[in-house]
Amino acid sequence: MNNEIKKKYTFQSEVKQLLHLMIHSLYSNKEIFLRELISNASDAIEKLRFQIISHPKQLINQESISKIQITINKNEKTLSIYDNGIGMTYNETINNLGTIAQSGTKSFLKKINQNNKEKNDLIGKFGVGFYSSFIIAKKVSVYTKHAQESSDLGILWESEGKGDYTIQKIKLKEYGTKVVLYIKDTEEEFLESWNIKNIVKKYSDHISIPVEIENYDEKNKVISWEKINQAQAIWTKNKKDISKKSYQEFYKYITHDTKNPLLWSHNKVEGNQEYTSLLYIPKKATWDMWHRENKHGLKLYVKHVYIMDDAVQFLPNYLRFVKGIIDSQDLPLNISREILQDNKITQSLRKSLTRRILTILNNLSETDDIKYQKFWNTFGLVLKEGLAEDSINQKQISNLLRFTSLRTKKQEQTLSLKKYLKDMLKEQEKIYFITADSYNSALNSPHLEIFQNKNIDVLLLSDRVDEWMMNYLPEYQGKKFQSVSKSDLSLEKLIKKEKIGTDKNEQKSNIFIEKIKNILGNRVKDVRVTHRLINTPVMVLTDSNDMSTQMAKLFSAAGQPVPEIKYLLEINLTHPLIEKIKKIDNIETLSMWIEMLFEQAIFAEKGTLENPHTFINRINKLFLS
Repeated sequence: MNNEIKKKYTFQSEVKQLLHLMIHSLYSNKEIFLRELISNASDAIEKLRFQIISHPKQLINQESISKIQITINKNEKTLSIYDNGIGMTYNETINNLGTIAQSGTKSFLKKINQNNKEKNDLIGKFGVGFYSSFIIAKKVSVYTKHAQESSDLGILWESEGKGDYTIQKIKLKEYGTKVVLYIKDTEEEFLESWNIKNIVKKYSDHISIPVEIENYDEKNKVISWEKINQAQAIWTKNKKDISKKSYQEFYKYITHDTKNPLLWSHNKVEGNQEYTSLLYIPKKATWDMWHRENKHGLKLYVKHVYIMDDAVQFLPNYLRFVKGIIDSQDLPLNISREILQDNKITQSLRKSLTRRILTILNNLSETDDIKYQKFWNTFGLVLKEGLAEDSINQKQISNLLRFTSLRTKKQEQTLSLKKYLKDMLKEQEKIYFITADSYNSALNSPHLEIFQNKNIDVLLLSDRVDEWMMNYLPEYQGKKFQSVSKSDLSLEKLIKKEKIGTDKNEQKSNIFIEKIKNILGNRVKDVRVTHRLINTPVMVLTDSNDMSTQMAKLFSAAGQPVPEIKYLLEINLTHPLIEKIKKIDNIETLSMWIEMLFEQAIFAEKGTLENPHTFINRINKLFLS
């Protein structure tokens, strides 16, 4: 049968943009293309190994020894990478080489166009390593045949990276994939055998598949193959025999990250369960950390056989930043994602791995403040989710939390709850906090005036998850948390002042408060005198059992119905403006002042008013009176 006529296809628009970035030197480190192609070849071989175990009758030629082979042809200026892995069908070739199926592609492209300094990191983390071939190649040909294909037909995919590619069916004897790179005249260093050996040694020494390079003896006209990597899975080695650099390169290999990890943990467990884990915590978050369909999870092996990527069943969602592998000796080789979810071994491994990661982080927080602060600045927001998600480990997670506060006097979250308790006043019963839309909004809230005056520290919470988080953090080491924007008796005891003035003055004040209650009516839950305020005339609070203002904002933003909040209005009788208003006899003028102050307090609390024009008009009238 003759080869089929070539069919031309146009790249998906996102691929075109990526190719443009690649060809215009997106990678500052061009040699990474070889790591990416070897990584793809290794994955293909591991997928075939798994298929042989799980569906042995569907495959042919199963006796071949796994191998990745590199050939250099200086005359034709080509570099070829061959693997005898699972190969690709016609449709898979189109899907894998012509499109990007990963979710969030458009947002990713937008982000790399906005972050010139981080393009190399972002493109690697996105996992589009095949396209990096076009950095050094003017043309790429891919010969591939799926291991299920029983005929002598395979696929030839070719492109010059200029917006389109061709595919045709051709005769191929062996299954697997061969990628042929036609090297640009400016990149001939990649046709040097010594250079290729160094790159493989640097990036792919630790993969379990042998990587061989072709050697040709000119004198005897003999071809031989030289293994150029160790070809032993790094996690199967003794920790004493693994260098720091090897751990770092393996991390880069499995994550496509260009930066070294922040820290890692290599652990072998024997006993009721036998497994090995190699877990990494990155320095930087992936571009799609907050994307709803973000791919995360561990690379799963069973008895050293690759099973799947992104096995989310072994870690809770709030630890989705953790990368690495787990190699179980107890799970069945034919395990599926669905069976994993309800498997008792999986659940036990999940508990063990979660505890281990939290212990590692706790040790880091106690031994290296600088390194832990880097972790918290990057992943603290994600870790906070754990308080709701993981009640079993809530205590450990609480120890890892970091905050900013009145006393820290900076926006960076550096204060631990342990330190807060150590420094709190002896007579202080609770841990005080305030939630707001921003750090500056929290810092300048009138609720904090008495705390500043009394040197009582308050946690300033302005992350989007904070209000929600505090619902799952009722106390820490026996001390309850208390929002300063809610009514609280313990605070009243802490700031209580000596009685000032006569009974007659108190009587006048009570009459004034009653006037305010009559003016505002059922729009407020209560009106009362406060000692919390120093420089502000009035403020509003929510009652201890009512929904907070910040929670109401979250409900509203999510499109959820928000119950009406009736505030407590607190009056600072010592403020000059209040002293002036108290002397007003005209009920209409007094009402205008009270309405204005009430709206002022609402505006300070919520950041918005239902009718700001009325508020402005009222102020203008008062200016003219």
